Amino acid sequence: QVQLVESGGGVVQAGDSLRLSCAASGRTFSRYVMGWFRQAPGKEREVVASISGSGSSTYYADSVKGRFTISRDNAKNMVYLRMNRLKPEDTAVYSCAAAAGSVIRVVPTSYDYWGQGTQVTVSS
Repeated sequence: QVQLVESGGGVVQAGDSLRLSCAASGRTFSRYVMGWFRQAPGKEREVVASISGSGSSTYYADSVKGRFTISRDNAKNMVYLRMNRLKPEDTAVYSCAAAAGSVIRVVPTSYDYWGQGTQVTVSS
């Protein structure tokens, strides 16, 4: 079982930066691919970024590519999402998720564990 707890959300202005953190429990963290997803009101949940178990591979949605950076520290069971040059359209609830296995994946249904999410609001 994996418990995930996100933190770092808040209200910022367009152009600002935020770093989201995800603390994971468990003793085999490096064997999980990790992902960040977001869901805005009235929209479907979408993948933001994903990272392989070792951290050697990453994936980014086109909408955030070049602005967001996903990283992980397996020694500390932590995953991060650095968000730069935030835009109002980035406003959403951001959730951390874990999928068994180390192969990178982007399909929400392939993830086994989810955090409760943290709200990110970007004002214009």
